[in-house]
Amino acid sequence: MGIIEKFRLDGKKAFITGGAGGIGKAISKGLLEAGADVAIVDINLETAQAAAEELSSIGPKVIAVQADVTNEDAVNTMIETIVSEFGRIDIAFANAGITMNIPAEEMSFEDWNKVINLNLNAVFLTNRAAGRQMIKQGDGGSIINTGSMSGSIVNIPQPQSSYNASKAAVIHLSKSLAVEWADHNIRVNTISPGYIGTDLLYKNEKLKPLIAEWEAATPQKRLGKPEELQAIALFLASDVSSYATGSDFIVDGGYTLV
Repeated sequence: MGIIEKFRLDGKKAFITGGAGGIGKAISKGLLEAGADVAIVDINLETAQAAAEELSSIGPKVIAVQADVTNEDAVNTMIETIVSEFGRIDIAFANAGITMNIPAEEMSFEDWNKVINLNLNAVFLTNRAAGRQMIKQGDGGSIINTGSMSGSIVNIPQPQSSYNASKAAVIHLSKSLAVEWADHNIRVNTISPGYIGTDLLYKNEKLKPLIAEWEAATPQKRLGKPEELQAIALFLASDVSSYATGSDFIVDGGYTLV
């Protein structure tokens, strides 16, 4: 098999949590274009269905699945639904997450837990459920988690200690699972984006004034585009990255270098 063919995902079955918009939707599109069947998972079924309908002409099969990934039973049901539709799972992408820009001294414990619950606990639940299915199948798989450059550095000027802590934990959780599941040929890696210009960001009135400051602090002097994460996702999902596990791939326009 040539190098180009190794990037293909024909016959592979994938799911992406938070797959209905922004980064998740862009990566859903990329995996579909590479030939994978994709389940778009979102807490809002209508949102997931709209994304699936929009992308339906691209790949062999795309479905919408509703799940609250912070709920253990819901995650297990999500996996059962996807396996029922696809027969197996080869690629699991835990992407759902939130940010709260609240100074630590003002942040309620409830808000802290909301961030940790979705950004970290849900990633563990999703990884564990996907890992169990891949172990049962017996022939390995690729798990990809969305980290953040915020897991390696502290962003300024916005206060986001809960987000930073959750993403640092996701990166180390992924390393830990990569070691635990190496014998099962299950690879676990993280993609850690820098500032990405999603529709959600541009519509956030609190964050819009910071965009110019972020661009100035980035060596490439711009925000990234969601589509610029497709290639690294395809690399990690495909057989071409068969020796890559436990790695954190930072894609940030050079922000963390200065």
